[in-house]
Amino acid sequence: MIRLLLADDEALIRDALASLLDLEDDVEVVARAASADEAVDAARVHRPDVALLDLQMPVRGRTDAADGIDAATRILAADPRVATVVVTSHGRPGYLKRALEAGVRGFLPKTVPSRVLADVVRQVHAGGRYVDPELAAEAIATGGSPLTAREADVLELAADGSPVEQIAARVHLAPGTVRNHLSSAVAKLGVTNRHEAVALARRNGWV
Repeated sequence: MIRLLLADDEALIRDALASLLDLEDDVEVVARAASADEAVDAARVHRPDVALLDLQMPVRGRTDAADGIDAATRILAADPRVATVVVTSHGRPGYLKRALEAGVRGFLPKTVPSRVLADVVRQVHAGGRYVDPELAAEAIATGGSPLTAREADVLELAADGSPVEQIAARVHLAPGTVRNHLSSAVAKLGVTNRHEAVALARRNGWV
């Protein structure tokens, strides 16, 4: 029996997936979570074989959209044997790259049929990997992010229109350094301002 942790912040989707997967003879949903933090805590308590994680979930102490990839990273740090799978309605190339780098074994859109999802659960539990072919092709076509890690961090913090001084305080950098990072990101992305840079980077999953 495959012990499954299911995490999604939308109760309707979470309960529907749980009901569908519980119909499988070899899958048992042992825990459900509504946030990244709940998923990490549930994994520690229930020790699932597979963790099925929504990409965007809330996380304690943050107001921005959260991260199933971060949850996967924390779950794997505590228990490397857990096979993590990210399901998403935001299948952007940068997210796929981050997920694979974090050790996620499966990455697929929420639009897949339930039989495919169940098969992916079995596949990663058996030690395999699964990446949705369309998402993989799009990631290859788009290429990697041209941004450095620091540029991506600064650009993400600029997304809500925060002034440079506030961003600088949050990342412990001088305001001039933050301006340089923002200017560099704008230039690399070939746009005219930081708002366009944020929009483009988000479309590609780079922030």
